[in-house]
Amino acid sequence: MPYYESSVDGTRLHYVDHGPACGAVAVFVAGAYLGHEMWEHQMLPLAEAGYRCVGLDRRGHGRSDDVWSGYDLDTLADDLQGLLDHLDLREVTLIGHSVGTAEVLRCLTRHGSSRVAGAALVCGVSPGIIRSERLPDGLDPALVRADEESFRRDRPAWFTRFADAFFAVTSAGNEVSDACTRYLIDRCLVATPRAATGVRSVVTGLDLTAELPAVDVPVLVVHGTHDTSAPLTHTGERLARLVPGAVLKVYENGGHGLFFTHADRLTADLRDFLGAAGATAATTATTATTGICRMLAAAGIGG
Repeated sequence: MPYYESSVDGTRLHYVDHGPACGAVAVFVAGAYLGHEMWEHQMLPLAEAGYRCVGLDRRGHGRSDDVWSGYDLDTLADDLQGLLDHLDLREVTLIGHSVGTAEVLRCLTRHGSSRVAGAALVCGVSPGIIRSERLPDGLDPALVRADEESFRRDRPAWFTRFADAFFAVTSAGNEVSDACTRYLIDRCLVATPRAATGVRSVVTGLDLTAELPAVDVPVLVVHGTHDTSAPLTHTGERLARLVPGAVLKVYENGGHGLFFTHADRLTADLRDFLGAAGATAATTATTATTGICRMLAAAGIGG
């Protein structure tokens, strides 16, 4: 089972690495509470299509170490950069969901884009959703505090109560089985209480407004019209305006869980974006890279 150690504090972080070793690389960062498994309907078909798909379990989530500290955005971004360094990945497309979009963006603005060809931001909470001086139309902090109390008191009930809204099941076409809902709730509960509340704190304190103009790679923003966790006007639309050259794709009836309800469309859009990002990589590719791939294949080494 593959792990690497965080450069910040040595925390063991789990990742998966699927698909051919020399395929165009996509690195997936999950939303709050979930591990890499949330990307099942994107990673599997993309890996089968020849892309190298790497999925990260953030600290305290999935199979990564249960630790007390490090649930601040800078450390989470450093953990992500550490994965790119550990695997020596180049021309990567970073793909984040929800709070994972903030980790992707902070990784870019904190560490630069020398390893990154592009970023896809799906249902992001970026640039922020809580009312502040620069986000005057955000959520009322008092409502957020009340929600936090409910979450701490009974996490299983909290996840169950908001599951339908997460998938926007009352909107046309968003059919989700009870079994799937139960599975994802169970996966959410794998995240430790400390990790879950720590990541929630990242969201409540999030305001990336000032740093978004510094993002210097192609960015795809995907958002649903019925996302109640991160309303489109506060997040996706604003994010696309603030990031230079960003492309916004809006999914009609899509909720926060459109990675499942709109799985085929999202996978197709990511594949198209990976192709666009890969075109940039192709201009810098060398025959040496091709030779390395051939040697790996000959030796029977690959993802």
